[in-house]
Amino acid sequence: MSQRVAVAASTNTAFTILLGVSAAHLLNDVMQSVVPAVFPLFQQKLHLSFAEIGWVAFALNISASVLQPLIGYYTDRRPMPSLLPLGMVFTLLGMIGFALAPSLAYLLLASVFIGIGSSVLHPESSRVAHLAAGKGKGIAQSIFQVGGNTGQALAPLMVAYIISPQGQYGFLWFTLLAVIGIVLQARISKWYRLQIRSSAPKAKAKAAAKSTFSKPFILYVMSILVLMLFSKFVYLASMSGYYSFYYMEKYDLSLKSAQMCLFALQFAGMAGTFLGGPLADRFGRQKVIWFSILGTAPFSLLLPYASPTGAVLLCLAIGLILMSGFSVIIVYAQEMLPGHVGTIAGLFFGVSFGLGGLGSVVMGSMIDAYGVEQIIKVCAFLPLLGLLALLLPKDSVLMQRSS
Repeated sequence: MSQRVAVAASTNTAFTILLGVSAAHLLNDVMQSVVPAVFPLFQQKLHLSFAEIGWVAFALNISASVLQPLIGYYTDRRPMPSLLPLGMVFTLLGMIGFALAPSLAYLLLASVFIGIGSSVLHPESSRVAHLAAGKGKGIAQSIFQVGGNTGQALAPLMVAYIISPQGQYGFLWFTLLAVIGIVLQARISKWYRLQIRSSAPKAKAKAAAKSTFSKPFILYVMSILVLMLFSKFVYLASMSGYYSFYYMEKYDLSLKSAQMCLFALQFAGMAGTFLGGPLADRFGRQKVIWFSILGTAPFSLLLPYASPTGAVLLCLAIGLILMSGFSVIIVYAQEMLPGHVGTIAGLFFGVSFGLGGLGSVVMGSMIDAYGVEQIIKVCAFLPLLGLLALLLPKDSVLMQRSS
C-alpha cells in the first residue's frame, strides 16, 4: 500500500511540474507575442518603416533561432536547471526595454533580450516536460505547447486592453508576469535538479543511444519537416506582424478591433495544439502533420476577401487546424533521434523562430514596395506547401524501421 501511495504521489508531483512548465511557457509566449502585436503603435510613435518593423521582428526571432539549438545540444550532455529562472530574467529586461525604448536601436536590443529568454526556455522546459511525461510523451508535449499557445492567444487581448490605452509604458505591467515567471521557474528548477541526480545512469544510457535510421533517411525526413515549419511560421509571421495593418486599412477599423482577429487565431490555436497529440495517437502522426498545414489552405485563401466578421471566423478555423501539428512534429523527430530531446526541441523551436524572423524582414521590405494588401494575399498561398507532407514516411514504415 505504501508503495502505491509513493507512486501516486510521484505521479501527482510530475503532473504538477508538467502544468508548471506549461504555465511558464504561457508567461514567456504572452510577453513575446505582444511585441509583433504592437507594431502599429511603434510605427506611429517612432515613425518606423515596414522594413524597420521587420528588423525588430528579425532581432527577436533570430536571437532565439541561433541560440536554441546550441543550448539544446549543450544541455543534452550537461543539463543546467539554473538556466530556467535566468531565461526569465532576460525576458524581464526585454519588457523594461520596450517600455522605455526611445528609438529603433533600443527596440532591437530589447528584442534580443526576449529572444535570449525564449532560447533558454524552450529546449530546457521541453526536457522537463519529457522527464515528467512518463510514457505519455505526445500528450505531455501538447500540454507544454498549449501553455505557449494560450500565451499567444492572450497577447492580443492584453495589447487591446493594456497597451493600447496606456501606450508604450503599458509594457511595464508585463514585468509583473516576468517576475512571476522567475519564481515559478526557480521552483521547477529544484525538481529538475533532483531528477537529474536520481536518473543520471539512465540519462547517460539514453544519451548514448543511437537512431536505427540511416543518415540519408533522417536528412530526408528532417528536410520535409523543416519545409512544413517554413509554410507554417512564415504564414504566422505575416498574420501576427502585418495582418493588423491590412485589417485596419481595408475595413477602416481600430487596432483594438484588429486584435480580435489575432485573438481568434491564437485562441483556436490553443485548442488545436491540445488536440494534435490525441489525434496523432488515433489517426497517425503523418496524417495529422500534413492535414495541419494543407487543411489550412482553403481558409487562408479566403481570408483576404472576407468581411470583418468572416475574418474572425476564418481565423478561428486557421488557428485550430494550423496549430495542431507542431507538437506532433517535435515528438516525431525526437523519436527518430533518441537521446537528443533538447537538441531536437531547440532545433525546431529555433528554426520556427528563425523562419518567422526572416519572413518578417522580407515581408516588411515587400510591403514597403508593393503594399500590405498584395503581400497578405500572396502569403495566403503558403499553406499549400502542406502537400509536401505527403512525402513523409507513414507511421507503419517508421515502426518497421525502428524495430
